[in-house]
Amino acid sequence: MQFVEGNTVGIDLGTTFSTLARVNDEGEPIPIPNEDDDIETASLVLLTATGRVEVGPSRTRAAMEKPENVIERIKRHMGAQEYTRTFDGKEITPEFVSALILKKLKQDCEKRIGTIGNAVITVPYYFNDARRKATQDAGQIAGLNVIDIINEPTAATLTYAWHRGELGITKTKNFKPRRVLIYDLGGGTFDSTLVEYTPTHFHVLATDGDVMLGGIDWNDRILEYACKEFKDKFNLDPHDSEQTIQILRNDCDISKIELSKHTESVIHIRHEGKTSTVRISRKKFEELTIDLLQRTMDTTDFVMEQANVKYSDLDAIVLIGGSTLMPQVTLRIKEHTGVKPYTNADLDPYTAVAKGAAIHAAILESQNRTNDSGLSNRVKNMLQSVREEDVNSHALGIVAINPKTKEMVNHVMIPRNTTLPFEISETFRTNKENQEKITIQVVEGDAPDPNACLLLGKCRITDLPSNLPKGSLVEVKYSFNKNGRIAVKAKETNSGKEAVTEIDRRGTLTDEQLDEFKKLATQYIVE
Repeated sequence: MQFVEGNTVGIDLGTTFSTLARVNDEGEPIPIPNEDDDIETASLVLLTATGRVEVGPSRTRAAMEKPENVIERIKRHMGAQEYTRTFDGKEITPEFVSALILKKLKQDCEKRIGTIGNAVITVPYYFNDARRKATQDAGQIAGLNVIDIINEPTAATLTYAWHRGELGITKTKNFKPRRVLIYDLGGGTFDSTLVEYTPTHFHVLATDGDVMLGGIDWNDRILEYACKEFKDKFNLDPHDSEQTIQILRNDCDISKIELSKHTESVIHIRHEGKTSTVRISRKKFEELTIDLLQRTMDTTDFVMEQANVKYSDLDAIVLIGGSTLMPQVTLRIKEHTGVKPYTNADLDPYTAVAKGAAIHAAILESQNRTNDSGLSNRVKNMLQSVREEDVNSHALGIVAINPKTKEMVNHVMIPRNTTLPFEISETFRTNKENQEKITIQVVEGDAPDPNACLLLGKCRITDLPSNLPKGSLVEVKYSFNKNGRIAVKAKETNSGKEAVTEIDRRGTLTDEQLDEFKKLATQYIVE
């Protein structure tokens, strides 16, 4: 792990809002305001003019812009090769758009604390390898030295422990390990993660999530309701106008927030010369979204089952993400689990992930950077004792032939929710006479069909001896370290021939594209 000159920070790169934080000399994680003195920056990008972009405008401002100039919810497209937009005659990808958001955070922060060199960026636990690599690439394009990618629930747990005064304390002899469920419902993604920790040891027991479930889906239910009411009244569909829908999205987001405080909200719709007022009650809103909330509970139940832990065994359920402020969330969790969610005015659901990323960054800095870390000796000593253990959120398998059906299948080598680091060896057999080479295909996912999984890489043994009999033994070893790096070793036992490969995170960008976007990012003026 290489550090460069400059401050080290943590960044919560969110679907709807993003936040940057750092640990100060006293060991306190502090969110850094942007140039407008706001802790959060909207993850909105306006392609306003040649060579210029506007990042983080208000939703009202964005609603007035031409729809084709507005990019939002880009986090949901991370790692998607098929997604592109054209600007200034160039195709731009989710990595580049996210880099513009990161660049805005970086330049605003540098006006307050000086040069930023290193960063930890958060991702949902259920992000797969391609999405994680895309996030890492976005950081590089933005001019950041990305020292790690950390899972959002893990970051939130660090913040929770810090707020309780339990992080890094050395007198832990009588400290009973705490089990905490992190329920993370953000603007665009959802994770449920069970963590067991002591002041110096954080261990993820199980996790699951949905990268296509978040607060914007609650917004969309209000939008669809409002459009139906308008269509029933005038026989006109607001969906026919992108401009109308863009304005409505902003109004529906405001309506959702209002319904967290009031029992009714009003939405005004103007379309094709017609005007209508749509009223929606909190009760109706909850009816429209009850299935979305149930999806989060189903995921949470699965996590508890995977860890073989009962809700009554929990020390706390911690709510993270702005969408958890909807009253229905707290009520449903308490009703379903029998546990009242942890509430503390100091544990802000909007900033807990960014603070945790900053704490993780400081832990790495204290353990790996001996000079110019900016941390006091007291803080360094506290953080150096902290150890974190994660699990893999997706299974790792090998493509093999089922001897009974003769079909290609995904044979899972490392199940999801396995504590990392982890290593396993299994023996397979060649499937034909005189086989000249063996190809090990490493896939991510636990679906039986390999085509439903993500191919991460291949490992090949070549130049096998002639007359190799069918059924010859092949030993395969998978190693998965705590940083998410995968090593594969395959050996044909008769000849002793073997092959070893390390699978790097792969993204949608080639090295050449990455370099081009880095240059392009320096040319754009971000406002």
